[in-house]
Amino acid sequence: MVLKVSNASNVREVIRYYRQPGSRLGYRLFLNGTKHFGFYRSTDSPWAWSKALRRMEDRMGETLAQPAGARVLDAGCGVGDVAGRLAGRFGLRVHGVDLLDAHVAQARRRARRRNLDHLLTFSHSDYAALDFPDESFDAVYTMETLVHAADAEAVLKQFHRVLRPGGRLVMFEYAREAATRMPTPAADMFRQLNDWAAMPSFQRFTYGTLERLTAEAGFSVRGVEDISRGMWPMLRCFAVIGTLPGAGFRAARLRRHSVNTLSAVEFWRHRAFWRYEIHTADKVRTAGS
Repeated sequence: MVLKVSNASNVREVIRYYRQPGSRLGYRLFLNGTKHFGFYRSTDSPWAWSKALRRMEDRMGETLAQPAGARVLDAGCGVGDVAGRLAGRFGLRVHGVDLLDAHVAQARRRARRRNLDHLLTFSHSDYAALDFPDESFDAVYTMETLVHAADAEAVLKQFHRVLRPGGRLVMFEYAREAATRMPTPAADMFRQLNDWAAMPSFQRFTYGTLERLTAEAGFSVRGVEDISRGMWPMLRCFAVIGTLPGAGFRAARLRRHSVNTLSAVEFWRHRAFWRYEIHTADKVRTAGS
């Protein structure tokens, strides 16, 4: 059984994770601050990171399937790159929320540089306690952020509340094999790294769990797509880069302070036991809505 953690303590841990030097420098150095994986075609170079990132963002826009001008919530927006792509290419009006004020400030700066201020807004907020009125959005999405939630059920209820009837929910998230169905070293690795990276919901999201929780929150689940092989090239690049430093951090007993490096190496090594999935659901229309 995986126990839930309190939201307040988890928020502190998520902020700590993203503020630690390894996270700040790593994301900036390799991905220009973007905090999600890329999606590859078979002919792509695995090192063509920017191209893969934009393609993953395009997959989000295509899966949301909203007309230009639709109002969309980015739950855990980071520095706003996904929102910027959805606004610039798909014409969506996106409001992003994030726990880190530094992320929100950076997202606003990037929106201004892209001349997308008229489509993009951002605020410092917890998506587990949204302050938007009911039925405020045509669509809601997460891009590798629900795994950080302390209480995924509470978050999904918030998403359901702020979506209009018939609105679309799309979540690009991780899921894993049950601990009893993987070797002990792999199970121990998931438990330890999910703790250090403040991802309690990834620890909970064994295969099928997120689909069940989404349905229990009142959504009609449209489907789940495993796109792991499309993101593996980037993960493998990070594993190659991190192998030598990771060994050094282990030797120096600094593993907790190098969680991103170790995650790249270990999640690649144990890739048979987890997936990168696209979850799509709709808020059910009720009579009269």
